[in-house]
Amino acid sequence: MIVERETQYYKPLEVTVTTEDAGKQVRQILHKKLGISRSLLTQVKQTAFGLTVNEQRSYTTAPVQAGDIIRLRMEKESSEDILPEPMELDILFEDDYLLIINKPAGIIVHPTKGRYTGTLANGVVAYWQQKGEQFRFRPIHRLDEETSGVVAIAKTAYIHQQLSEQLQADEVEKVYRAYIYGQPLEHKATIDAPIDRDPDDPHTRTVIATGYRAVTHYEVIQSNKSGTASIVKLRLETGRTHQIRVHMRYIGCPLIGDKLYRLSDYYQVGWEETVQRQALHAEMLSFIHPMSKQRMSWYAPIPVDLLQLEEEW
Repeated sequence: MIVERETQYYKPLEVTVTTEDAGKQVRQILHKKLGISRSLLTQVKQTAFGLTVNEQRSYTTAPVQAGDIIRLRMEKESSEDILPEPMELDILFEDDYLLIINKPAGIIVHPTKGRYTGTLANGVVAYWQQKGEQFRFRPIHRLDEETSGVVAIAKTAYIHQQLSEQLQADEVEKVYRAYIYGQPLEHKATIDAPIDRDPDDPHTRTVIATGYRAVTHYEVIQSNKSGTASIVKLRLETGRTHQIRVHMRYIGCPLIGDKLYRLSDYYQVGWEETVQRQALHAEMLSFIHPMSKQRMSWYAPIPVDLLQLEEEW
């Protein structure tokens, strides 16, 4: 019998072998039931008691019988390279596997060169530390510093792997709310235009024929009376850097407050002062929970500065 130290492993993933799967190898059943990747399974089986059958260490090639219980134990991890920094977090949801946060505008998700504090990661690591919990900071996706809204963080490598695969399969739904200059020619349309680094400015992206495929679906929700501004909802089919900002500029409707992709013909001083950032909000995130297998959705309220912008126009 294996005695687990509380601080050593996360709650094990467990599979009971059915009559239908009797005689199959452990790895075949884990792939079928849990969808665990080969690389992650290799990592798990290298730990002392990472893989067991009926609480006995096992090989991935071992055959099993009906009623056998396979358990995967992942060692606890931490982000030792991220400095804990207490900060107020707007937590939308949390369980043993996920942490969903409404990120405010003005902070980046993860530390970068020269910016080691003041990030969402610093705050989350401090939050876990205060609770006496131990996880590695694994965001499922990123938001630009000036973009507010829903961010999902996986608590284990397995959850991160499962959600990364959903992202690649376009099974994760991300809906954004953007405040743009002008009115798109079409009320509802799809922008299918490749994006890559701008040859004239490596710090920005642009639509270019040799770029990577980028697809953005948008719908106009509201326009002001003068037609000088609109609110659009957008769903990303791909996830290129600055995709929404580049695509909106491409159709002649740049985001209000976007200093990097603004067009000289559009600039309303009052609006720019109100938001003081790109007027983009990650409003909704939806995916299938890797453990419950149920689709879940989370919504982030519209921030005060964007609501104020609506009142001004």
